[in-house]
Order: sequence, then C-alpha cells, then structure tokens
Amino acid sequence: MYAVVRTGGKQYRVAPGDWLEVEKLAGEVGEQITLDDVLLVHNGEQVVIGQPVVEGATVTATVKAQHRGKKVIVFKYRPKQRYRVKKGHRQSLTRLHIDAIQM
Repeated sequence: MYAVVRTGGKQYRVAPGDWLEVEKLAGEVGEQITLDDVLLVHNGEQVVIGQPVVEGATVTATVKAQHRGKKVIVFKYRPKQRYRVKKGHRQSLTRLHIDAIQM
C-alpha cells in the first residue's frame, strides 16, 4: 500500500515504514501528525485518484527530528563590473516516519 501526499508545495510517494524529509511542519519531536492532503492511494489491487484529494484518506506520521538542511550557496557575479554577491540559505526541515495510511 502506498499514497501520494502533498506538503510544502511538493508531492511525495509514501508507504508505511518510510522515512521522509519535508519542509518544516509544526510539531514537537515524538508527536504524531496527520497529513490530510492525499492525492492518490494504491492498496494493492485498487488505485483511488483524488480530484483534487481523496476524500477521507489520511496519512499518519511521527515527527522524529526538527533540523536544518545543508547550506546552499548563492553567488551572483557580473564580469568586468566588480559585482559579486555571496549569500547562503539553510532550509528548516522535519524528518517524518510514516506510520499508517487510512482510507
């Protein structure tokens, strides 16, 4: 059984037991959260596609960590102009462990 969920503007294919890193979600470490934005559910023999979401389908996950990702360097440069700008960005992330998919 697997599902496709949408969170943080991205779509993820998840199954029970999977680990997932998404953009930061509210919740403390060890807390269970529910992802309601389920776009597709496949239960072995039947595929249910939502329009836009599957009614009554939820994915339950446990928050395992709240951390920040690796630094991404953004460097702007214009030759012969003495223009150089260096910036960095670290995204806040939430690590989830998928517990169950309910339909």
